[in-house]
Formats: sequence, structure tokens, C-alpha cells
Amino acid sequence: MALTINRDLRRSACTALTGKWTPAVLITLVYMVLACVCSYIPYLNFPASLLVLPVLGFGYQVICLNVMRSGSYPEINALFNGFRNYGKTLGTMLLMAIYVWLWSLLFLIPGIIKSYSYAMTPFILNDEPELGADEVICKSMAMMRGHKMKLFLLDLSFIGWGLLSVLTLGIGLLWLVPWMESARVAFYLDLKRNAQQEA
Repeated sequence: MALTINRDLRRSACTALTGKWTPAVLITLVYMVLACVCSYIPYLNFPASLLVLPVLGFGYQVICLNVMRSGSYPEINALFNGFRNYGKTLGTMLLMAIYVWLWSLLFLIPGIIKSYSYAMTPFILNDEPELGADEVICKSMAMMRGHKMKLFLLDLSFIGWGLLSVLTLGIGLLWLVPWMESARVAFYLDLKRNAQQEA
């Protein structure tokens, strides 16, 4: 079965966020503020970024996953869901980042390619928490085999909106980030449905 075209993935993400833009924007603002705080705490910025930001990022992606999957209303407390199983979440997200970094040592392009191979890791970790960190990452690689360019083009399709966000001094990112992340979730759910139908 053919995968959904990127235009329709963007549209489905926008539709899922209809009526939920206000909480989505507010949660994005909180996430960005927390990321800035972690990055600029004197003397603690590196450990805070290392030990907190990956888990917050996971929580943000899970919020978008819940919106796309069940139409649930975005809730700020879900941003901290990753702390419930802190060791597993942090370990998986850091391992993914380390793998991308190691591949990046071979020049930028291999790192970018691998970042797309691992892109489904947070969603798989949420859906299959019984898997180990390496198993989750390997499953993402298998899921993305032959589909990395499609996800890259999906991300690239938002470049015009990104430029407009720059013109608004970054304020537009509060709307763009949840839309982009929700479109990535739509991509993940589409891959998963396609795999289940082919099984």
C-alpha cells in the first residue's frame, strides 16, 4: 500500500490541531522557555541540557503523538511524562544522540542520514516501552528503511513557513513547531499502518 503524500500529512496535522492551537502554542512556549533556561544556567547549562532537555523533547513529541492518534487535548503535564521512566527515556534519547554524533564525525551528511534513520525512536519508545534502547533505535532504522528521503522532503516542505517565522522574530515558531512535529507524527502513524497492512 502506498504511503500518504506529504501534502496530505501536513493537512492532517493541521486538521488535528484545529481547536487545539492555543494549548499547543502555550505548551511550545513553555518547552522553549525551559530549553532556554537549561541552556543558559550558569555553570549548570551542560548537565541541565544533557539530563533534562532530551526527556522534555520526548514529552513534547508524545503530546503531538497523542493529539494525532486520539485527538486528545494537549496538556502541559504531559510534557514531563518522560520523567516517569526517567532512566529508560534519558538513556534511549542520549544513545540516539551519541549515535548521530558518532556518524557526524564521518562528515555532516552521514550524521544527517542517521538522524533520519533514528527519527521514529521517541514514538516507538512511547508505544513499546518494553523494548530496550538499542531495540527501539534498531526498530526505527528498520521502519525508516527506504523512507528517509520522504521524511526529509516533509521537513523541507515547511521551509517557507520557517522563513516567515524568522520575519516574526521567531514568534511564528510557536505555531510552526507543533505543526511540523504533528506532521512527523502523521508520517510515523502512516508508516505503522502501512507495515501492519503488509504483514
